[in-house]
Amino acid sequence: MAWLAQIWDVLFPPDSYGCLSLLPPLVAIALAIVTQRVVPSLLAGIFVGALILANGNPVAATGSMLETHLWASLSDDDHLRVFVFTLLMGAMVGVMQQSGGMEAIVNGIAPLARSRRGGQLTVWLLGLIIFFDDYANSLLLGNTMRPLTDRLRISREKLAYLVDSTAAPVSGLALVSTWVAGEIGYIQAGLNGTPLADSASAFELFIASIPYRFYVLWALLMVPLVGILGRDFGSMLVAERRAIRDRPSAGTADGTAPSGSSHWTNAIMPVLAVVVVTVVLIAATGWRKIVADPSMERSLLNIFGKGDSYIALVYGSLSGLGMALLLGWSVARIDLSTLHAAANRGALQVAGVLAILWLAWALSGITKEDYLGTGLYLGQLMEGSVDVRWMPTIVFILASTTAFATGTSWGTMGILMPLVIPTTIQLISANGAAVSPQDPLFIGSVGGVLAGAIFGDHCSPISDTTVLSSAASGCGHVAHVRTQMPYALLVAGISVVCGTIPIGFGVSVWFVLPVGVAAMVIWLFVVGRRCEGL
Repeated sequence: MAWLAQIWDVLFPPDSYGCLSLLPPLVAIALAIVTQRVVPSLLAGIFVGALILANGNPVAATGSMLETHLWASLSDDDHLRVFVFTLLMGAMVGVMQQSGGMEAIVNGIAPLARSRRGGQLTVWLLGLIIFFDDYANSLLLGNTMRPLTDRLRISREKLAYLVDSTAAPVSGLALVSTWVAGEIGYIQAGLNGTPLADSASAFELFIASIPYRFYVLWALLMVPLVGILGRDFGSMLVAERRAIRDRPSAGTADGTAPSGSSHWTNAIMPVLAVVVVTVVLIAATGWRKIVADPSMERSLLNIFGKGDSYIALVYGSLSGLGMALLLGWSVARIDLSTLHAAANRGALQVAGVLAILWLAWALSGITKEDYLGTGLYLGQLMEGSVDVRWMPTIVFILASTTAFATGTSWGTMGILMPLVIPTTIQLISANGAAVSPQDPLFIGSVGGVLAGAIFGDHCSPISDTTVLSSAASGCGHVAHVRTQMPYALLVAGISVVCGTIPIGFGVSVWFVLPVGVAAMVIWLFVVGRRCEGL
């Protein structure tokens, strides 16, 4: 019966909760897949974790869940700053929409599109400009650009693809957006309690992971490549040819600015205020820490890496909201009560994200070494059975599957990031190697979560941004999912073959990035077919 003892030691190592530590995140993921409701699923995962810690006592588990985990997560200073930043950014976007600044930008650039190629590139360019919020990006571009793309006989399916494949990727990459604080918060949640907690900052890892988010980068580049080359494939090719053949010229796109005194500065100036104030405060707080520690090198990377991004983002977003309100009142001539209502609407639009953030943080806290030690156990379990070189690929596929099934990139990042970071650290250190924040395997795994979450979200028919993109573009929802999925799957496949696998085996990220772009171009030339009337 020695083999039974060996199995028992694997499942329940001494001084560890063993496989029971995996139950909270597994319950959260499984329920999210089955019910398609992330908030109740996260709550269930938290309760299961509290129940394990309370030795099966439901009364004690309920009290522990409410006080030790939920309240502690809500009252954390950094978490509160993330909440404030997200609400302020949402309010700023609402005011900018009300004052007509973003519409003025769109209507000013739209007349430059005189062909199908120009129309597609214009939508993509505007999507890059509206980088600070994926909801605003989808709703604004879809509704505003539809008359122009109709006139140019670009299918509604193509418009929905252009909007959807730009909105989330650019918001996820932008240093100033409604996403950045959440992404940094998830990374910090994963770092807490690990050997890198004191030597690496979440902001530094966020920046370092950008080149390793292969799907996000290549999805953004796939959009202009399709427009420039004029080649499509699959059901999108059918939709495009049908639009060229059957659709009469519809709508107008004369580029007139919105009524009233709206101007493009109503959108540009608030964003500039956020960027300037955020950068200055990060640099100032980082410089203060470096001055206090003479042993630290006074490099630009250290200054920004040691800066307090939470404080900077809060006051940066507050400055942006103040600028948006001032311009809405003085330039657009909108009364304060209307601006106040617009700010409230914008804040409410992102309020649902805060619940996911809060519960994801609480769930990640339960999995830490101080409680269940899920990451440590998972790393020990995978040690010897999983080659660490495959971690970026495994993580990307896992995040993609979870996001597709749940329809939420935020929930996926919140569930997986606190598990992936300590597990990857454990696997890297298992061979006696010192874990470095600059290790490509480590950064690639972090990037795999952030990229896989967006890919799965793109393909999911229950994703909020997928629904918003199809609705704003006037495209049938099923038609949007059916036509976009082949493009997303192509980029995801290239991300694995040309991205996560090569970096796992030591290939430089700066080599694989252009290789992935070349693979997309080759595919479009070989498989893609031209549409008439470019």
